[in-house]
This record gives sequence, C-alpha cells and structure tokens, in this order.
Amino acid sequence: MDNSGKEKEAMQLMAEADKKVKASGSFLGGMFGGNHKVEDACEMYARAANMFKMAKNWSAAGNAFCQAARLHMQLQNKLDSATSFVDAGNAYKKADPQEAINCLNQAIDIYTDMGRFTIAAKHHITIAEVYESELVDIEKAIAHYEQAADYYKGEESNSSANKCLLKVGHYSAQLEQYPKAIEIYEQVAMSTMDNPLLKYNAKEYFFKASLCHFIVDELNAKVTHTASQTVTDTDACKLLEAHEEQNSEAFTEAVKDFDSVSRLDQWLTTMLLRIKKTIQGDAGDLK
Repeated sequence: MDNSGKEKEAMQLMAEADKKVKASGSFLGGMFGGNHKVEDACEMYARAANMFKMAKNWSAAGNAFCQAARLHMQLQNKLDSATSFVDAGNAYKKADPQEAINCLNQAIDIYTDMGRFTIAAKHHITIAEVYESELVDIEKAIAHYEQAADYYKGEESNSSANKCLLKVGHYSAQLEQYPKAIEIYEQVAMSTMDNPLLKYNAKEYFFKASLCHFIVDELNAKVTHTASQTVTDTDACKLLEAHEEQNSEAFTEAVKDFDSVSRLDQWLTTMLLRIKKTIQGDAGDLK
C-alpha cells in the first residue's frame, strides 16, 4: 500500500475512533461498556498515528497520539498517557517544534506526578535540544537543562546531572552570564576531581572557569582569578600569563601554541577573542 493509501486508512480509523468516543459519552453508551469503547478508541488512534507516520504526515500522527493520550488519562492509565504524549512529541518534532514541546511537557507533568524523575529529566533534555536546534531560544534551553540536572541530582545520577550542568555553563558563558558559568564549571570540576578517570576533565572545566574569570575581572574589577592554581598545562598557563601582562602579541602567540596542541572549538575561540579584546589597545582578532 502506498503512502496515500496508508493516510486514507488512518483517516478512516480516526473517524471510527471519534464515533466510539461519542458513543461512550451517551447515556446508553455509559450503561453498556462505555470504558470498553474508550479503550477501543485509544487503540484506533494509536494505529492511525502509526499509519500517519508511515505516510510521513507528522502533524496528523502527533494529533492522533495526543487523542490517544487524553483518552488514556480519562481511563486513569497514566503511564500509557505519558507514553502517548512522548510519541506525539516525537512526531511533532518533525513538523511543529512548539507543539512537540507542549506534548513533552504534558508527559513530564505525568512522570513527575508519578515520581519518575529520571524519565522526566530525559524529556527535559529533549525539549532543551529542540530549543537549541529548532527554535533557537538558548535561555529556554538553559532552563530545561537546569531542571533536568535538578531531577538527576535528586535521583543521585550525578554524572547525568553534570552533563546537563556543563551545557548550562557553556551557554551561560556565551550569553555573558559569567558568574553563573564560573560557578557551574568550578562545581562540576570539584565533583570530578576525586575520580581518577575524570581528573583530566576537571582540569578542562577549571580552565574554562578561569577564562570566564578573566572577562569578569576586566569588566567588573572585582573577581580575583585563580587560573595559575587551577590550570597546569604549559600552553594554557602561557595564555594566562600573557593576559596578566596585558601583552597582546604574547597572548596571540600563546593562542597559536594552545591551538596546535588542543584544537580550538567555537566556544574557546569566542572566549579567547573576548579576553583578547580586554587587553588594552588590542583590535581583537587572534591572528
């Protein structure tokens, strides 16, 4: 059967499911198996949703899953309702990101009500990723990563919490929310120092905190950076020393040396450019 055939069959199922729901609400329907009719309708909506998916009609699939989710809730099948809302969100992601977020939030409400905080955290991350890539609203992405981290911490999933916090630190620094970024990077670094497998990562996080410290130092003249105590890499230390000396040429050379050992990603390049611009009389490129 081609896609148009699948879509037609799905629409027929939706119509049948609608009739079942209406019949269940009538007086006679309530007396003679009203709940059974609703259960049948749930199954029909789910089948229709999967056919819409096969036809790549993502909005229709999302709508059908939502219909099933609401009926599951009516039947007090909370877990099935949450699962259907997640299915709806995944379908809507391909066509209507905002509606995907609405569905995932409804699933999260159910999971948190059931005490399933780890699953709720996972879906907060999905929402954050939609805000990152589809809707490009970084402030909202940060909020959902923070909520996910909070739920993971509550469930003692510290590694997962740290991954979310690092996203928050990354974007906070980009948005020039340096004190927040510093706090997060230092917090995550301290939490990983006792783990032999993560010690190298701790050094990286302290370094990122130090870069943020530099910018805050120059803007506010209040925060005392501790870079020399937290970073032991020779090339990284050269960067910090060149900045302390307000030596633009030395800073540029240190950036080149650092790049030859540890390739600069976009975040590091952005931060180093911002730091270089604080050096008196510098034009602000890294060449």
